[in-house]
Amino acid sequence: MKTSLDHLPAAKQRELERVVQLVFEEFEDALALSQHEWKKAGRIHKLILYGSYARGNWIDEPHTAKGYKSDYDLLIIVNDRRLTDRVRYWGRLDERLTREYGIAGTLKTPVNFIVHTLQEVNDGLAQGRFFFIDVARDGIALYEADDVDLPEPKPRTPHQALEMAREYFEEWFPAGTGRLDTAKYVQGQGRLKEAAFNFHQATECLYHTVLLTCSFYTPHVHNLGFLRAQAERIDERLLSIWPADTRKQRALFEKLKEAYVKARYSKHYRVSAEELAWLGERVDALAAIVEAICTERIAHLEATARDAG
Repeated sequence: MKTSLDHLPAAKQRELERVVQLVFEEFEDALALSQHEWKKAGRIHKLILYGSYARGNWIDEPHTAKGYKSDYDLLIIVNDRRLTDRVRYWGRLDERLTREYGIAGTLKTPVNFIVHTLQEVNDGLAQGRFFFIDVARDGIALYEADDVDLPEPKPRTPHQALEMAREYFEEWFPAGTGRLDTAKYVQGQGRLKEAAFNFHQATECLYHTVLLTCSFYTPHVHNLGFLRAQAERIDERLLSIWPADTRKQRALFEKLKEAYVKARYSKHYRVSAEELAWLGERVDALAAIVEAICTERIAHLEATARDAG
């Protein structure tokens, strides 16, 4: 696997050094007082930079009209599946990376990360999942406990890829639009918090739809901001879904993110009929674009399968 960051500006290289430091600090703190032998044996096998900063096509234009800034995408590979629990072992890292990018300002680039075991990564490569194939092809190792490379991927045949994409789309897209229908129904009944939760669920399902149909992979998280960032890398049309021209628009997306927990369990969660109407329009637009992206992807796979005979 590649290890050089020479294609990145010096400031970006220093930032990534800081990110690696934070990963290990928080991981070690999470396991420091453990009395369990398996936790004491917990290790990070590899820390891999993937995505636009690995490929060299990142965007860093916060002061332009679109104001888009690529994230650092990290894959953390651990030696025990129990250590992939994001809430239990990686919540503090998530908070610290957010704080150092936001309030502290020590990081100028946002950071997204996913955590898998080496077996899960190897299985993804053996199953021909595009996401893991891209990581193995383009990824840059920021840390390796040993010099053992990831195994050679085994891409699916064109017919297998087509069947897999169809299955994912046919499972997840109706789930998303079904949640959207439910949200609109309870919205009409005046059950606003329940509607907000279902708009969240619809959005989550739709992002899972496009990720699975196009890459055969989706992270097992409910965080809409993270899912959104992953999906927007697949097709730039998704960038238009959540305008952020005003503070109110940004706050409404945050309110949708919070609905997964707070709309169900917090008596302090509030959402107005006007806010729900705006959110509903945006989720409708998301559904339309996701359907278009996935339909085009399946059509491309159909043509590839026909050419393969």
